[in-house]
Amino acid sequence: MKTIGLIGGMSWESTVTYYQIINRTIEDELGGLHSAKILLYSVDFDEIERCQANNEWNKSAEILGLAAYRLQRAGADCIVICTNTMHKIAPQIARYVTVPLLHIAEATADELKKAKISKVALLGTKYTMTEDFYRGKIEEAGIEVLVPDEPDVAYINHVIYDELCRGRIYPESRDGFLDVIAKLSAAGAEGVILGCTEIGLLVGEAKTLIPLFDTTLIHARKAALFALGK
Repeated sequence: MKTIGLIGGMSWESTVTYYQIINRTIEDELGGLHSAKILLYSVDFDEIERCQANNEWNKSAEILGLAAYRLQRAGADCIVICTNTMHKIAPQIARYVTVPLLHIAEATADELKKAKISKVALLGTKYTMTEDFYRGKIEEAGIEVLVPDEPDVAYINHVIYDELCRGRIYPESRDGFLDVIAKLSAAGAEGVILGCTEIGLLVGEAKTLIPLFDTTLIHARKAALFALGK
């Protein structure tokens, strides 16, 4: 079994889910008392969020790149960035290591293709929804991407940073997200990418007319299967 290197803490709420899903997947695949070999480097999210807000992406790339390097030095056989947004700087982070970096959007695109989705809605931080670093990976797979309108982008971003990243789960926010999903479904979306690792904490169990693709679950399972050589 290979060792998985997790860069977590963005937020730590969703990093917990990564740890759980990876270990459950290993248990399902191998049975018995098997669990995953994991190294975790958990950053201070306040420092990373300040870099985002101040457009200091090179600084955050250095912080996370050094985290990846240290994980490799400690024995990690792959790197997993436990957040969607920071894949904006995945190419820079990958330059710090020689082991594979498992990209969350590429893993998600694979699942969408398996489900024969041709048009998908994307929810996430404002960076993930409005910039090309994430959408481009999905579109390269031949899948059309729909995003919410500007007021809904602002609303979703607010809920992620001011509620979900702080561990606050409110029913009214769940209703708000479901309203946004309904609009995107009406616009032709065949599925919804939960493109922020915290969104699943809010709507993961909700019933929707179209399927939800929780990137935390997809990415974590991808890491576990990579560790098993699958």
